[in-house]
Parts: sequence; structure tokens; C-alpha cells
Amino acid sequence: LFVILFAYHTLMNPVVIDQPIPALGLFLMSWASGCAVGLVLFALNPWFPTFTSLFSTFYRRIQMLASGKMFVANSLPPVMLAMFDWNPLFHIIDQIRGFVFNNYFPRNSLLDYPVYVSLGLVMIGLMGEFYTRQHVSSSWGARR
Repeated sequence: LFVILFAYHTLMNPVVIDQPIPALGLFLMSWASGCAVGLVLFALNPWFPTFTSLFSTFYRRIQMLASGKMFVANSLPPVMLAMFDWNPLFHIIDQIRGFVFNNYFPRNSLLDYPVYVSLGLVMIGLMGEFYTRQHVSSSWGARR
């Protein structure tokens, strides 16, 4: 990210980020929410390997559409907004736009929703990982 921004800043136009520290914090929050989902899938993998593989592929692909990178959340009608409101990454990207761009004010997203969802997924993932380590057998993968 820093290399791309530096290259664009030096070669094309100067890049001005309105509030860089909160924007970086939300960038790290998007990474943390992805890690939380990955931790849950990691805990499920020994129990349901085929499902975990298919779901992770499906989740990665649906994130490309439902994350809000392709459109501005403030311009969505309520019917379309309800389709993307479940996604924590949608809220994070909309809030980042508010910190990066000077005249953008996010009206349709919350800062605390991705935090709570990520914390909940981390707790579920840690509990699942603890349970899996206690009950998984090393011979499960011997026939593969």
C-alpha cells in the first residue's frame, strides 16, 4: 500500500489523505476482520475439510461484490443497502472513505459493527480452535 501510494504520489499527482491515522486504523481493522473469519474456518477445517475449502472460496468471491469497493454506500437506495449491510468490510470501506476524502460523510455505516463482529468471530474461532486441538486425531489426515 505504501509503495503504491508513494509511486502514485511521485509519478502522477500528490496524494492527500484527510485523516491518515484513522484511515490506517480502519485498514488494519479490515485485515483483522479477515483474520477473524479465517480463524473460524481454520478451527472448522479438521472437522469439515471440503466444506471449509468451498466456503472460503465462496466467501472470497462474494467479498469482491459485497464489500462496497465498487460503489459508494451513500448513493445506494435502501433496497440495495440492505443487501450489503451484513458485511463488516462494507462498513469499514465506507468509514475509510470518510477519513480519506475531505467531503465524504458516511451515513449508512457504523464503526462499531465491524469491531463487534470481528471480536465475536475471534472468540468463536479461539474456542473452536481450543476444542479442535483437544479432540482432533493426528491419524485423520493419514489416508490423504
